[in-house]
Amino acid sequence: MAKKIIEMKGIRKSFYIGEPNELEILHGIDLAVNEGEFVSIVGASGSGKSTLMNIIGVLDRATAGEYMLDGELIEDADDDDLSAIRNRKIGFVFQNFNLIPRTSALLNVELPMMYAGVSKRARNERAKELLALVEMTERAKHMPNELSGGQKQRVSIARAMANDPSIILADEPTGALDSKTGRLVMDLFHKLNKEQGKTIVLITHNPELAAETDRIFTMRDGHLTEEVPE
Repeated sequence: MAKKIIEMKGIRKSFYIGEPNELEILHGIDLAVNEGEFVSIVGASGSGKSTLMNIIGVLDRATAGEYMLDGELIEDADDDDLSAIRNRKIGFVFQNFNLIPRTSALLNVELPMMYAGVSKRARNERAKELLALVEMTERAKHMPNELSGGQKQRVSIARAMANDPSIILADEPTGALDSKTGRLVMDLFHKLNKEQGKTIVLITHNPELAAETDRIFTMRDGHLTEEVPE
């Protein structure tokens, strides 16, 4: 039986809690993702998908409900625990790359390993391996402002892989790229999913990209429904 790596039950998220203008963004989300799956969450702007992504990535806590991430109950974790879980289990890929300026591609990839206490030599070797994986060896010493959008995104994917996370969370990873470069990035995700068994959660508003994944979840007004690709 497949192991569930993400399991959410009745997840709610409210802001301004207890105030007259309390706003509930997520209305009781149930979500289960198996280890090694490639799934997508689609939805219009304002549907709640970014709020859900922040909870999946333990960047934010749910107001109510239960969340098990790779066997760990998130509600029981304190802030230090959450930080360690994020660093160890989740690799993030963002639309705007989030690379550190004036820092080489190689050092950007090393950064999560520095936080994890990996030795300088080991992290340098792993960063080089990961840049080779995303075909960016020639650009290792380049600064982000010397890279194209597609090159920046490949560096950010290498960085997401730094601590060998179980899950890659990709939030609109092709949103700032032209279609050809976006294709390269999607091919890279498929490669990581198939060859390295990474569980990938893709947040996108693009139905064509979503159709490439194993399962599609749609966010509408804070509710989540599942659709099976044809």
